[in-house]
Amino acid sequence: MAESSFAVLNSIGTLPVDESSEIRFSIDAYRGYRYASIRKYLTAGEYIGATRAGITMTPEIVKAVAPLLAALPDDPAQLADAELGKFAKRPGLSIIVRISSFKGTKGLDFRQWQEDEAYKGWTKKGIRLPVEKIKEIKELFAKMAAALQ
Repeated sequence: MAESSFAVLNSIGTLPVDESSEIRFSIDAYRGYRYASIRKYLTAGEYIGATRAGITMTPEIVKAVAPLLAALPDDPAQLADAELGKFAKRPGLSIIVRISSFKGTKGLDFRQWQEDEAYKGWTKKGIRLPVEKIKEIKELFAKMAAALQ
């Protein structure tokens, strides 16, 4: 693998969202670094492929998040809005994992938070997973953590 090339090392699984999209969990590599990726893909229509909606996480973040997700109840009705954790990706940039309500629906959010001299707040990077599929999300995340061991 070339130093600057991207490669999917391990496709963990997919989470169907609707008839035209899915969320893919994978272990990827870029410039010699392995990381976990959760990204939305369009599967029908004019464009088929990856979208901008997604997040990458270091193996350390995945190992820290996995037990937090595993502890969540499988019943989506039992999930309350809460921040599950904030994890440093690099200086000035963190990933915040939370259950939140937006426009009347609950979701599991993985969002980047930037905090430096230039800007403090949410970035455009992140993904919202349907909380109705929490059991499948927990299984996929556990597989991703195991693949990074």
